[in-house]
Amino acid sequence: MRRGSVEVICGSMFSGKTEELIRRLSRAERARRRVQAFKPRIDDRYDPARIVSHAALAIDAVAVATSESLAARVEPLTDVVGIDEAQFFDRDIVTVVDALANRGVRVVVAGLDQDYLGRPFPPMPDLMAIAEEVTKVRAVCTVCGEPASRSQRVVEAVGTVLVGGAGAYEARCRMCFEPREVPRAPYQP
Repeated sequence: MRRGSVEVICGSMFSGKTEELIRRLSRAERARRRVQAFKPRIDDRYDPARIVSHAALAIDAVAVATSESLAARVEPLTDVVGIDEAQFFDRDIVTVVDALANRGVRVVVAGLDQDYLGRPFPPMPDLMAIAEEVTKVRAVCTVCGEPASRSQRVVEAVGTVLVGGAGAYEARCRMCFEPREVPRAPYQP
């Protein structure tokens, strides 16, 4: 009987979340575990069929649009499931991750724990609550060089979700972080 578990890797942009996810999945492969990796279809920044870190580390993955489609693609004999950018999935990802762990799968999830305003980024808080292990990683503040735990949006955009990299975000510490609402889109009847 396999023992399932949930591991969450969280933090700001540029903190190494994806690198840590890839490291854990690569170790599982070296241990001859059957590994499947998934990413949200919305995140096609570097490669549509691979999880790729900002430092160019990569692992093959399946891009899916919903948590339901992710669940449907997990093969019966899979030992380890990796999920990147979990904050981009619907809230049902929590149920899917819990069900996988309950059936004996080790699930490793990476994602932003805060949005661009410094608020908890659903569904990450719920994933952290059901996890056996939570690892919070930090970046380096682009302003002062101290450890950074926040993602500063540096471009104007509407809405919470803006898939982007160094051109759209900077890592910031608590003191240098400047939460600000972005302008609302004009009303169009």
